[in-house]
Amino acid sequence: MDGAGWSRTCVALVVSVWIHVVTGSAIGSTTITCGSGSATVNLGAVDEGYSGDVELVSGIPAGTTLKLKGDPFESHLQFLELNFTVGETTATVRTKKPLDADVVVSDVDRVLYYSLVCNDDLSYKNSRRLIINDINDNSPVFDEKFYSKSILEIHTVNTEVLRVRARDADSTPAFNLLTYTYTPVTPDFSLSNSGAFMLIRPLNYNVVPKYNFIVTATDSGGNNDTTSVEIVVQDFDNLNPFFSHSLYQAVVPENQDGDLSEIRPEPIKAQDGDTGINETITYSITSVSPADYQANFNIDADTGVLTVVTSFDREEMDSSEISVSIKAAQRDDPLKTADAVVSVTVQDVNDNAPEFDQSSYNISLLENSPANTVVFKAVVTDKDQGGFVGTLQILPESTSFSISPDGTVRVINPEVLDREVTETFVFQIEAKETEVPNQITTAQVTINLLDENDNSPAFTSSMYEGQVFKNQTVGMLVVKVEAEDPDDGKNGEIQYSITFGNNDGYFSIDPSTGEISLAKVITLEENQVLEFPLYITARDGGTVSRSTSAQAIIRAPGNSKPQFLQELYQGAVEEEQEPGALVVKVNFLAISSEPVTLQVTTEADKFSISETGEVTTTVKLDHDDGPHNYSVGISISDGATTDTAVVEVQVTDINDNSPVFASSSVSKSVPEDTEVGSNITEVAATDKDSGFNQEIRYSLRGGDGRFFIDPVSGMVSLAAALDRETTAAYELLVVAEDQGRPARSATATLAIQVTDANDNTPRFSQPEYQVEVSETEAVGTSLLTLSAEDPDEGANGRVTYSISEQSPSSEPAVFQLDASSGILSLVQPLNYSEVKEFTLSVQASDGGSPSLVGNGSVVVKVKDVNNNPPKFSKERYDVAISENLASGASILTLEVTDVDEVGFSNGHFVYTSDTFDINNQGVVSLKKDSTLDRETKDSYMLQVVAVDQPTDGLSATAQLNITVLDYNDNSPQFPNIPYPLEIPEGEYSAKNPGEIFTIQPTDADIGLNGEVTLSLSPPHPIFSFREDGMLLVVGSLDREKTETYNLVLKASDKGSPQRENITTIRVSITDVNDNKPEFSSSSYETSILVKEAEKGKLLLTLRATDKDTGNNSLITYSFSEGHSPHLALDSETGEVTLTSDLTDVTEDTTLVLTAEATDHGKPPLSATARVVVNIRIASLVDGVAFMNSSYNFKLKENQNSGVNVGQVQASAGSNLYNVSYELRTHKDLFSIDSDGSIISTKELDKEEQEWYILDVEAVDTRTPPTSAVVMVRIQVEDVNEPPAFSSDDYEASVFSIAPYKTPVIQVKASDPDVGDNSDLVYSLSGESSSFDMEPASGLLYVVSAADLGGKTVTMEVKATDPDGLSATTTVKVVVQGSASSSDVTIISINQPANIVEKKVPELEEALGKALGWTVNIIQVSSSGGEESRMLRESVKTLVSFVAFDGDEAVETQEVAKKLQSESEEVRTELAVVFGSDINFDVEINSPSSDSGSLSNQTVVIVLGVLLGLTFVALIVFLALFISVKKSRKQKESDRESFDINRKIEGYTNMNFQAPSTNPGLQYPVNPYNRGAEDKGTTHWDRRADEDRTSNKDSLGGRRRDDSESDESHTSAL
Repeated sequence: MDGAGWSRTCVALVVSVWIHVVTGSAIGSTTITCGSGSATVNLGAVDEGYSGDVELVSGIPAGTTLKLKGDPFESHLQFLELNFTVGETTATVRTKKPLDADVVVSDVDRVLYYSLVCNDDLSYKNSRRLIINDINDNSPVFDEKFYSKSILEIHTVNTEVLRVRARDADSTPAFNLLTYTYTPVTPDFSLSNSGAFMLIRPLNYNVVPKYNFIVTATDSGGNNDTTSVEIVVQDFDNLNPFFSHSLYQAVVPENQDGDLSEIRPEPIKAQDGDTGINETITYSITSVSPADYQANFNIDADTGVLTVVTSFDREEMDSSEISVSIKAAQRDDPLKTADAVVSVTVQDVNDNAPEFDQSSYNISLLENSPANTVVFKAVVTDKDQGGFVGTLQILPESTSFSISPDGTVRVINPEVLDREVTETFVFQIEAKETEVPNQITTAQVTINLLDENDNSPAFTSSMYEGQVFKNQTVGMLVVKVEAEDPDDGKNGEIQYSITFGNNDGYFSIDPSTGEISLAKVITLEENQVLEFPLYITARDGGTVSRSTSAQAIIRAPGNSKPQFLQELYQGAVEEEQEPGALVVKVNFLAISSEPVTLQVTTEADKFSISETGEVTTTVKLDHDDGPHNYSVGISISDGATTDTAVVEVQVTDINDNSPVFASSSVSKSVPEDTEVGSNITEVAATDKDSGFNQEIRYSLRGGDGRFFIDPVSGMVSLAAALDRETTAAYELLVVAEDQGRPARSATATLAIQVTDANDNTPRFSQPEYQVEVSETEAVGTSLLTLSAEDPDEGANGRVTYSISEQSPSSEPAVFQLDASSGILSLVQPLNYSEVKEFTLSVQASDGGSPSLVGNGSVVVKVKDVNNNPPKFSKERYDVAISENLASGASILTLEVTDVDEVGFSNGHFVYTSDTFDINNQGVVSLKKDSTLDRETKDSYMLQVVAVDQPTDGLSATAQLNITVLDYNDNSPQFPNIPYPLEIPEGEYSAKNPGEIFTIQPTDADIGLNGEVTLSLSPPHPIFSFREDGMLLVVGSLDREKTETYNLVLKASDKGSPQRENITTIRVSITDVNDNKPEFSSSSYETSILVKEAEKGKLLLTLRATDKDTGNNSLITYSFSEGHSPHLALDSETGEVTLTSDLTDVTEDTTLVLTAEATDHGKPPLSATARVVVNIRIASLVDGVAFMNSSYNFKLKENQNSGVNVGQVQASAGSNLYNVSYELRTHKDLFSIDSDGSIISTKELDKEEQEWYILDVEAVDTRTPPTSAVVMVRIQVEDVNEPPAFSSDDYEASVFSIAPYKTPVIQVKASDPDVGDNSDLVYSLSGESSSFDMEPASGLLYVVSAADLGGKTVTMEVKATDPDGLSATTTVKVVVQGSASSSDVTIISINQPANIVEKKVPELEEALGKALGWTVNIIQVSSSGGEESRMLRESVKTLVSFVAFDGDEAVETQEVAKKLQSESEEVRTELAVVFGSDINFDVEINSPSSDSGSLSNQTVVIVLGVLLGLTFVALIVFLALFISVKKSRKQKESDRESFDINRKIEGYTNMNFQAPSTNPGLQYPVNPYNRGAEDKGTTHWDRRADEDRTSNKDSLGGRRRDDSESDESHTSAL
């Protein structure tokens, strides 16, 4: 019967029962036959549980007895009884208890049998049959309430574990067919409808040791019962121990032994992999890397505590990392092991003091080294980890040198680096650690200053004089010049030479001693003095020499008279000097060999003259009281002739007198209102000295800055306003100081008394007075006393009081104020009702002239008496409020007024209400503990009484009506809804909907708040509501897709805010059979040992389910493909069992069959599954396993990819299965072959990573497959790798004129190794006399390239590591020879050398852009200069360069000219590189070519020719003229040559000779050239022939040497 048939039958039965119950009629009506037999009567069918009449019997003959008999089952009569009275013709068979089909079914299928017998005649029975329809009125009942089973974790998959069983007392299969479900669901088990728990996946005790399920048995009507199931997994010893981590990390301080307490991520722990068995574990150390430290460790065999037995010294270790491999083994089976690695880091302890690379440093440093010059670098090391971390300092603290954190000692004060002052600096450098214990190490530093030629020779005198007389001899000493040079060595060795003036060759000079000797005899002339001015140069022996010139005048007189060289001499002497003070030394000539006499002819009492011409004082001179000037006559005589001259002596003043005040104390009175700037008094002083010593300057001390004194006149004036009330007197000190040096001073006191002025207004003690007065206060009462103060004195400070104004005014006045005492009195009565407050304006006047007045005010408040009742603003207040008003919220304010003074401020309200509250301000509010509910009460009425005083108060009454408005505070409510709602599946639509149930919610609110709409949330495509609340189905229903629908109903009102209610309903859908069975697994597999086989042994149970219900879900099992005589399949339970003991199986065999599950539907539907049975001879161990618990391999670094690192092996446990391998980590670096060989896929570098931990997984071909994972440790071993240059070849260029140590290029190589392997040494592969290499830095520098101009030099450079591995590269150096030393131009720039060196490319570009040529800089150096040390404080850097126009070098002279002509453009370009404050100078010197000098020589020659043609007067005139011309200072610049090929370490000073062709271009000149000051009577003559020759050479344009003569002079008397 299909589903529709069953539905129609059920409906018919229900209707039938309903008719019987309603009408009360019997199920059947019959007519009995007593005399003969009759056919069996079928009464029909009735549902079990029926009670009532079963059969109405008629036709009973009168007098016949009628009995009820079992037919054939007497037990059926337990349900029936006969209602019959003898004599009646009818009888009724009725039930004694409700019918039960489940009891009847035990006899015959749900049919109740009985018969009616007349007169006990059993031969004639009236048999009856009543069909009892079974209904689902019994729930399933489990046989047991608790099931428990213990199984090994190696229990066979797809076999039954246990079976539960429930029974349903209903007799119909449709009602007693049960479905089993369990919770929680797990993928490890399945539960069939037969109640069998099947193992689906392998068990793991360590994952789940016990399963607890709740199993539910449910019949088709939903009746159910539950039971508890416990499956206990028993552990099986099949797993190795395992560590909680494969890698542990520990830190141990050096010098410390004992347990490793801090192990990460947790202490070492291993346990048996079979945690249920948990065999005891023993620990051991398998290896230590490096192996040298094997004895340093111990591990507790029981606890696994790792201990350091022997402490470490980290500084003695190659690496601070130690790998300790440990093993855990089961005590009962030592072959079951696990491995782990403990990475131990030996932590550094600060146990080593820092060390300098030298215990002492002895350094040589060039004096005058500029600031930031690196002296040396002290290398500080510390064996502790991280090296030296601390501070460096110089002891004692030095202002000359500094030390940076990297140990670099630099110059910080170059001014002290003067070897001539201090040759050696000795100090200590201290290295102090930052970390405790802050160990300290010191080293001594000795810095020896090397001499630099920084001092020019200095002559002991600027002028030397010598004489040659007629007794002259060749070789005689004429005069000795002497110069000193404090420099050392060659720099201080002085060579003397005659620069010019020795044209006739009369003199020679010893280069070493400076002794000037007569070289040949001078022809003397009568009455003439021949003069030979010689210019002597003293030059030191420095590499760049320095020179100084002085003049030596040699006079060769003939026979002549003694004479003064001047007619007038001038001198000065300070006053008050002791006798003997030198005034002046006069010069004179005495040619004869007789002694001469010098004497003072006038003022001889005050002055004297010595034999050498020194004029001195004989007494003290006084400038203040004596003459300021003296004219002293002097004479010289040889006894025969006499010459005279005059000495003008000026006596200069000294500051020997102090200023003197006219009075030492001055007093003055000043009014306090004196204007600022007014003069007060003059305090003057006098001084007897003169000049600056007499000039006096005045100053003040004291006075708080309120006074000023004119510094010249001494006038004291007022600088700031005075206030007597603050300061009444001042005491000033006047200081008079003269301008002498040292200054002298005197003081006087100035007392100033400040007199009073009426400048203060009286001030009341309060700006406003307030007083309260009762309106009943008596007239004449004193109310308060006013007080005012005036800080002035006398009448200016005397105060009187008065009232200036009363508000409101009245006549007469209400108040009176006493003028002297300030007492305020009441003089008129008060009335509060008329005036509540008075304001009085009061005045306080002083007695000054004019009088000053201070103002104030008095507020008088009049107190009132209460006598007026309060009054409401309304007699009735109506207010509407919402029912959702918050507790404590205000509703309205009752307005109450009272004309009394305080109004209603002291009043209160009287009312009765449990809901509302009224405060004293009349605010009506909802009580804080009250709420409103309109649905409970919608209005309130209150009587409110206002009382104005707490006692004896007056009152008023008002009514308050409060209406409560509705608020949407009620949500819609749903009616009772059946659960679930049912509807059969089928096709429904909006046009043909299916009706389910009517739902009509309600809402207690009113209006829109109470109108409810019903909807589904969210809207459902299959279900909807009609307006009357009917739930409709408007879409297709399919029970197989969805058996039930859970819908969310939402009822919403139309209030604001809207409220809603939500509930859920369930709609159940009935079914149609349309599903085929489904196996729980697509394949089933089990294994069995032959020795354990026996006939009937259960191997596994197949389980299939069907989504349909009833017979459509009943399943029959069979094998559809494959056959084995060893296996049998139960068609109902799906159990696969053995048919024999398998004694005929002699090898491992696998049986593969196909099972089919077929349901009982029409037509039947079926499904298939694969069944695999493994028959094993020896072992059942199923699962892959590695041969070792872990693997350790080593691999040398930098090997090509494809290297076989090692092989792992795993076994599947059976030759029926294959094993495959896969890497789970480091797949980018390694691969694994099918045989377990691990292959490297990349080059590995130990310096990047030393250890690699790989996880290798092995998987077999079982279904489902099993897997295992093993740890593989790979150590990368170090290989010393050669260094490598960053480039295969380098190219550079350098000038052939480059000096020693000029950097050419720096090469760089890198070494990938770590540790000492990374220290590289650079060298040249072959010998080279032109270039060399710095071993540490790789810097190639010039040794000598002078002979390589225009050549290219190729060299091979080698970098070698400590183990001898090396790399080479090629360096090509192009030596440019197109420039010579004469092409080098030098400029100086006011920038530090280090800054200029960093910007050489930019500087070349800037100079090239400004000059229009290509510029190559060949050297940058600090300035050595020739100026004195005091003039070299500014920064100056010399830049040497060569300019090229195309391929040709530009001469220095042309470059210099262009630098001058384009100076602004050059400066602009340099400013781009160095900033706007840049300046430059051209460092070139010119030879002596002074046109003025040539002119002078020409004039002298002409005058010499005319000497013999003129008379004596003309000679005197010309001599005077020439003397004036020759008084000009002759200029001569020192010329110093520069040898560009000279090897100089350090800085190089380059100067070049260059003639000046530009008259406007001036070069430095010799500052020491001077002209002699001669008497007007002396004239000069020349040696014409020699001078003409000399001048001709000069005019011809030839460059003159320093040794050329300038001129010689002849003096004639």
